[in-house]
Amino acid sequence: MPAVGLPHKSGYFPAGESVLRRVHGERAVGLLYGQRALLMQATDPLAFTGLLGSTDGLHAPFERLARTAQLMEKVYFGDRHDADRVTARVRSMHARVRGEIERPVGPVPAGTPYAADRPDLLLWILACLADSALNVYRSFVGPLADPAQRERFWSDYLLLGELFGLPRECAPADYGAFRDYMHDRVCSDQLFVTDEARELGRRVAFRLPLPARRRAALPAVNLAVVGTLPARVRRLYRIAWTPAHDAAFRTLAVGTRLSRPLLPHDVRRGRSARDYALVARAERHRPATA
Repeated sequence: MPAVGLPHKSGYFPAGESVLRRVHGERAVGLLYGQRALLMQATDPLAFTGLLGSTDGLHAPFERLARTAQLMEKVYFGDRHDADRVTARVRSMHARVRGEIERPVGPVPAGTPYAADRPDLLLWILACLADSALNVYRSFVGPLADPAQRERFWSDYLLLGELFGLPRECAPADYGAFRDYMHDRVCSDQLFVTDEARELGRRVAFRLPLPARRRAALPAVNLAVVGTLPARVRRLYRIAWTPAHDAAFRTLAVGTRLSRPLLPHDVRRGRSARDYALVARAERHRPATA
């Protein structure tokens, strides 16, 4: 349900105060974090088989990303009325997504129940979004060096979770606990990538359907997305990562950070859902064998 008692009527994440809004307002973050988050989310076999697999995300992942980007930006940057309308619709959809896993999937036995509004699954989806935004921001903009900023970022995400139905008490209480949660999940034996998830992951990581005028940027986009993934996640997807890849990624990241002050404001910052919509249209018109 909507959060109450906040002094800002314009939105839940007011400009100049919300660290979440500052991070997601960077176009580098807006353009890259969704792909990375989807790759991370799909490593949880229950989330992938029960939740992601229940949508059209397997057949049209970039249309799904476009819808998600547009929805999330209404919450990040819109007023409370729009945010409440969007999150109420998503909570209603989540309430209808439930069932049981039909066959064993890695560590998850057949018959395991799932529900989109289960707090543990909501937390994984939310945490992957936060972790992806932070990793892209650190790589291509700069780190959140101030501990207080990191705490405010996670506090903003706790509010975001509440808006989507995740009780605050079911999530890590502070930034340090959030980092511990992500570390433990990535290092655990709970992650497993199915063949379907691996195919989806490789499409998301390497076959972004850019319009023709933007295809020259595809190698850099691929490198940026894959380079921000944890090494174990790359291994789960069987994505090759050599010292040459790592050196190229570091060069790209440093060059982007150094050139950023020279770019016009509208190139550096702003909403990115329109770019995702262009990608979604390119996906709809791409041949099925591409």
